[in-house]
Amino acid sequence: MRRIALYGKGGIGKSTVASNITVSLSKKGYRVLQIGCDPKADSTKLLLGGASNMTILDAMKNGRPVHDAISRGSEGCYCAECGGPRPGSGCAGRGIIAAFEQLEKNNIIETISPDVLIYDVLGDVVCGGFAMPIRNGYAKDVFIVSSGEMMSLYAANNIATAISDLKDVGYATLRGMIQNSRGIDEEDSIVDKAVLEIGTTVVKRIPRERTVQQCEAIGKTVVEGAPDSQLSKIYAGLAEAILGLSSDDEGGMRIV
Repeated sequence: MRRIALYGKGGIGKSTVASNITVSLSKKGYRVLQIGCDPKADSTKLLLGGASNMTILDAMKNGRPVHDAISRGSEGCYCAECGGPRPGSGCAGRGIIAAFEQLEKNNIIETISPDVLIYDVLGDVVCGGFAMPIRNGYAKDVFIVSSGEMMSLYAANNIATAISDLKDVGYATLRGMIQNSRGIDEEDSIVDKAVLEIGTTVVKRIPRERTVQQCEAIGKTVVEGAPDSQLSKIYAGLAEAILGLSSDDEGGMRIV
């Protein structure tokens, strides 16, 4: 199983990137589970045609089985959202911890048995809860999504620091940065300088195109909504690159 986490500043486009990777891999026949780790619970909306998924925390609160919070999405992928407390009423990080505990207690991941497990994680603040995917063996490989904007790169540096601090205890490895471009001046050069300072590389540069917004307006990923576009091919290439850079900790992949 490939255990992958995508981190980045809120609003940088992690969920869009994650969802297009998920669909690209699903189209190739891989069994993929995408878990949203953001209290907004919007990671998997594009995989569900724009619909919202019941969150794991909502299932717990309403006395529903945790399995009810797992949905099937585009190309047969599996979708889950950790969820979070109402604004101002609790700690989102603790919510993620509680959701992960329920996933373990109910053997959700073992039951689904995905080839690729993708955690989509908010990275503005890497507190104990938001660091869960890169602790205790949940995710093996981390990719940071960033643009060339200052605050995005500031968050990327903080995320890289957290990964480095945990590396000595053998948890996750930073495998590279995905540049989700915003079209600012000399963006490629800015990102290249940043990854050099962080000590990683650029895995793929995704250009800024209206195709993303056009597809999202109809509740679809680019891979589904504009399959013949150049951007769809870029996402497919990113998915292949991520698999190539990710470790396999359970003895191989299977096509289903």
